[in-house]
Amino acid sequence: MTTTNIPTPLSCPILFEAEGNATQQYLQAMERLLLVVQDLSLARSLQRIMEIVRVAARELTKSDGASFVLRDNGCCYYADEDAIAPLWKGQRFPMNICIGGWAMFNRQPAIIEDVSVDERVPHVAYKPTFIKSMVMVPIRTQEPIGAIGTYWATLHQPTLQEVKVLQALADVTSVAMENVEVYSELEQRVKDRTIALEQEIEERKAAEAQVRHLSLTDELTGLYNRRGFFVVAEQQLKLAQRTQIPTCLMFIDLDGLKQINDQLGHEFGDAAIVASANLINQTFRSSDTLGRLGGDEFVVLMQSNDPSVEVTIGRLQSSIDEYNLSGNKPFNVSMSIGFVSYDPSQPVSLDDLITLADELMYQQKRAKKKQ
Repeated sequence: MTTTNIPTPLSCPILFEAEGNATQQYLQAMERLLLVVQDLSLARSLQRIMEIVRVAARELTKSDGASFVLRDNGCCYYADEDAIAPLWKGQRFPMNICIGGWAMFNRQPAIIEDVSVDERVPHVAYKPTFIKSMVMVPIRTQEPIGAIGTYWATLHQPTLQEVKVLQALADVTSVAMENVEVYSELEQRVKDRTIALEQEIEERKAAEAQVRHLSLTDELTGLYNRRGFFVVAEQQLKLAQRTQIPTCLMFIDLDGLKQINDQLGHEFGDAAIVASANLINQTFRSSDTLGRLGGDEFVVLMQSNDPSVEVTIGRLQSSIDEYNLSGNKPFNVSMSIGFVSYDPSQPVSLDDLITLADELMYQQKRAKKKQ
């Protein structure tokens, strides 16, 4: 005859009260878990995820410690912890001797009521700690990437509700970790694309600057071409008019270029033009505006009278003489120069200045021919 244990009338209220308390605790834990889910949804780094989970794991299970374990090349890496006493934060253990490894290998919770008698526990590692009972659940049951452990300082039989809540936390954690990985990849893609766009912009600016430089520069001599000289010199004249800076325009013509071209060829004619440009460039200051208007015609806009125009012309002539005396050359360099001062109180156009200086240059050229 089979005997059935039926709760006595006195024990029923106690049983119902215990079940009611367990249900109430489970509901409270689930409410807390919902808040944790919200926090994890906003996490943008693994460090933030671990900060949230280590605290939540203890609160949800009312335990004395919690650890966050990551799978790391065959090892369990105890990345973070929240406990009444230090455990193994920062340490690594082979997965085959670690409870976290067991939970990941078996893809199920490891529920241990007494760590001193369970064969899965590496007793040497646990003996110095406060841990008497524990639960370790895998983070994601399909291809686990880590584990979450909770520990009690007294012997404790983990309830089904505690295990369910902890596993639910681990499942939510896996989603948060995946989201962080996706977010990081997207963020990196945005950074890479931004860098690429910036490099494209810089290259375009450099190309535009190069085009502008080429459009303003004489290809043969490297001085400003006619367009470039007018762009810069007109701005300099406006500055001179505002500041009353003494300004002078000098028109320079290379003598005998036609004879060099006719007798030696245009290659030597180009060489004479380059040599003249170099001599002009060496004589004048970097603040002066130098240009080649075309052919054998050069122009210079000087600002300030230090040194004077006469001194500068003398220095240019000395450079020409030195060039002609240095080594055997198939041609000599000779220049005719005309210059005119710009009066800010009676402004005239740049074209007019060039015309006036050009006339004075031809007067000098004609005088040379009469000698």
